[in-house]
Amino acid sequence: MTTPLRIVIAEDNAILRDGLTGLLADRGHHVVATVGDATTLGEVVATHRPDVAVVDVRMPPTFTDEGLLAALELRRRSPETGVLVFSQWIETRYATELLAAGAGGVGYLLKDRVADVREFVDALQRVATGGTALDPEVVSQLMGATRQQDSLARLTPREREVLELIAQGLSNAAIAASITVSERAVEKHIGNIFLKLDLPPSDTHHRRVLAVLRLKG
Repeated sequence: MTTPLRIVIAEDNAILRDGLTGLLADRGHHVVATVGDATTLGEVVATHRPDVAVVDVRMPPTFTDEGLLAALELRRRSPETGVLVFSQWIETRYATELLAAGAGGVGYLLKDRVADVREFVDALQRVATGGTALDPEVVSQLMGATRQQDSLARLTPREREVLELIAQGLSNAAIAASITVSERAVEKHIGNIFLKLDLPPSDTHHRRVLAVLRLKG
């Protein structure tokens, strides 16, 4: 028989929050606290010392990455508490840091891809006991983001500067004037950027745009 878990839920959608609470209670687990924003997550975890926290990514007030940042802070302050990110969004910027923060006790599942309740509860149990639970789509996007950052890391400081100026919409002539070099030198830098970012010539894609997307991704 599965040992009942003590669980905290951080989810701004009240219907989903109450639904998860009921489903987990029906299966013998104890939801010791629920919060509708990320700011109070650390406080309730410190108070209740749950086995695992279920955390959405986008929460009030800006609905961007508050939940994920709170999860990172939770891992730092209460490493004994498992963290299962449960969201419809994949946020690669901080998810990589979250997953790298420890060998286990962490998970990231997508709401739209959890097939049934048993799958979710099994994942929660694994995370609570020091294991991991990762949606394959999350893994795929995180690996892609890592490769993208690796390619950007190959740029020299000058090439990075040129790419930043491209992102501002400057022409080659304007870039040359800005960094006090010839247009030919700018063209050479841009060629090196395309090469290092693996952006070959294409009739269907604009390489300057793709390079900027890499930078901003």
